[in-house]
Amino acid sequence: MKKLIFITSIILLASSLFSQEALKSTEEEYYDFLSLQGIVERPTLGYRTLSDSVWNLDDSQDHVWQNNNLGTIFTFWEPENPSDNAFTRGIKQGIFAKVYGPEWYNSYNSAAPHGQNDGALWQGRGYNTALTGGIRLEGYGFELTFKPQISFSQNLAFDYLPGVYGDTHSYNWWGCIDLVQRYGDKPFFTYDWGESEIRWSWHSLTLGFGNQSPWLGPAYINPMLGSNNAASYTKFDIGLRKTPVYLPFSKTYIGDIEGRIWVGQLKESKYFDYNDANDLRMLNAIAGYYSPSFIPGFTLGLNRIFLTNWAPHNFKYLIRLVTLSRSNGSQVGTGEDEDQKFSITGDWYFPKVGFRVYTEFGRDDFSYSELCYPLHTAIYTLGFEKEIPLKNEWKSELIVEYNNFEMSQDFQLQWGYMGYYAHSAILQGYTSKGQIIGAGTGYFGNSQFIQYKIYYPNGSFAFKFHRHSPNNNSVFSQAVYDTADPNLSSLNKDWYQNFETNYDFGIDFLYILKNCLMINQEFVFTYTIKPMYKQDDYRLNCFYALSLKWQI
Repeated sequence: MKKLIFITSIILLASSLFSQEALKSTEEEYYDFLSLQGIVERPTLGYRTLSDSVWNLDDSQDHVWQNNNLGTIFTFWEPENPSDNAFTRGIKQGIFAKVYGPEWYNSYNSAAPHGQNDGALWQGRGYNTALTGGIRLEGYGFELTFKPQISFSQNLAFDYLPGVYGDTHSYNWWGCIDLVQRYGDKPFFTYDWGESEIRWSWHSLTLGFGNQSPWLGPAYINPMLGSNNAASYTKFDIGLRKTPVYLPFSKTYIGDIEGRIWVGQLKESKYFDYNDANDLRMLNAIAGYYSPSFIPGFTLGLNRIFLTNWAPHNFKYLIRLVTLSRSNGSQVGTGEDEDQKFSITGDWYFPKVGFRVYTEFGRDDFSYSELCYPLHTAIYTLGFEKEIPLKNEWKSELIVEYNNFEMSQDFQLQWGYMGYYAHSAILQGYTSKGQIIGAGTGYFGNSQFIQYKIYYPNGSFAFKFHRHSPNNNSVFSQAVYDTADPNLSSLNKDWYQNFETNYDFGIDFLYILKNCLMINQEFVFTYTIKPMYKQDDYRLNCFYALSLKWQI
């Protein structure tokens, strides 16, 4: 009886004034849609993790899913007379909790791997499943999140090109990236810490240690430098969450800022070079964003990444903004191997008309010889979202994103540049355990994504089309000056139009049962031409996914 009274009291004290959501979850994407309409304010400017994605939705606001349980914050205890001083005003006094899930995800691929932004889960050919869930405890500035992922992949065989670096399952063109084509020859289980971390915050100052993968910038499907496409990596970060800025003395509001510095440890997959000495890499990163008050809805951002070997002396790159290199690629004044990347982002919301437009521009390394061709290694993204009103309570949105990650044209006069995520100095590239931690599709080619999504009171359904060529650079590299076949007719015959291209036609159904059980089904038919980079070659794959999620 005492236990029943205790549980009942917790439920009665539950508060749903704010909610913290996992990246790309159903709930986060719905809140993002509400922000497009101006119903809720976005909690971040460009650096997003589960802990930072705190949505404050006013219960008085009308919205499509207002009768559904989108997650509850439980109040275990709050002081009757909270302290009021300079320190305690910066922390949330009391003890609170939120339960995530559980969520059970299942998918099946008939002919080849298919999946993106799914963490450590490898959605290979055959049956795949993942179980996620956890709890978040918060009190007096401390935040403890435990939300791991356990997954299984049947990992059936399919045709792919032979690897060229260490293992037949490794990448199939150059050796300077740890991008696995197939994770071995057998079914396997994976445990990943997922969104688990410990954090302490005071006002907007925050520091944490854990495995939450940051989503960097405004992209919907293919961010350049941060996503949840790969297995999580352990990191320590410190910085400021979204914070209003006022001029001193005059107290004039000039906009919001957000910034984070972090260092992470990236691990190699077991299908790379069999050299234990280089299994670990160091990622040193800075992300900063500014939303000026004089341009309502606009945010400008900068992300800077350094990849080095894991060594104590390389912590110096944590506070280094840039290292110039000579034309031959060696670093000026360091004599060390490192790989640097950056991206500049722009994101502009127009909630009065339900419209958002965004862009991202990226560069890989910098050298003195590039003033004559500033687009050297440049890649870019363009996208927009638009609310389309419907009758009654229904709402809809159109999302379009274009990514161009192909090599710049000056490489036709130099050498076979693999792409933005690879580098000869850091052989494993920008990966975690064999998957890219940036864009999951079109990573060395291009991608075009279109989705039309309709929300209704008990769920949603979406139609999507995705065309992506993952590695056009492998074809372009056949014609650079030091590798081109002198027999032009042979070059034309072997490589002209032999680009691997995937056409995904998908439909997604979400139904919310009894306001707390989310049932999601997804069907994708993929037609792939030239999967083996040769004429008269194609592949058909049918993908089906079923997800069950219980909201407490």
